[in-house]
Amino acid sequence: MRIPFLRRQPAQPPRHLIAGLGNPGAEYHNTRHNVGFRVVDRLAEENRIQTGQVERRSLVGYGTLRDVGVVLAKPQTFMNLSGESIAPLARTLQLRPEDIIVITDDMDLPVGRIRVRPAGSAGGHNGLKSLIQHLGTDAFPRVRVGVGRPAQGSRNIDHVLGKFGRDEIEPLRAAMDRAVEAVEVIVVEGVEAAMNRFNRKEDAGSDA
Repeated sequence: MRIPFLRRQPAQPPRHLIAGLGNPGAEYHNTRHNVGFRVVDRLAEENRIQTGQVERRSLVGYGTLRDVGVVLAKPQTFMNLSGESIAPLARTLQLRPEDIIVITDDMDLPVGRIRVRPAGSAGGHNGLKSLIQHLGTDAFPRVRVGVGRPAQGSRNIDHVLGKFGRDEIEPLRAAMDRAVEAVEVIVVEGVEAAMNRFNRKEDAGSDA
């Protein structure tokens, strides 16, 4: 018999909602589009936060990260409807858009790179587009993890729903480690500190 999940009461009210974007279902687990889910899973494991409760169509977990109250979330709406889950969840938690940290894949970055931004356009990403639509603003921090561009002649959708090659595994792991660190810095020190620490100089001019 399955034991019901008991919500872990946070030691303090959550100050941040950390949302990893992806698609639900085992068939999508290791795809490029699900990097956000995987970073949230790492945050959950490292901080002993259970993410087994469903709230507002997300798998969520309550806990602390560097002694700051947080909620981890993985929307179960599929990528292009992410805002239908995260926006109501943020309202329930009484958190502002700037208190939401979104982790997502980015085709404009090569595998192994990450980029931190305090706001910006969707840049063609359907998950971010949905969030902007339902939050009514693009002013929320995001940590974008590079998944590279598709090979010539391949479709974007096939690329992001495909899995990483063997030669990409180690750079991906390093990038996810940095993404976890970047989220921690945003929570404790703020998004500007994370940008200064994790963004390369050549990224400074882009807001997408």
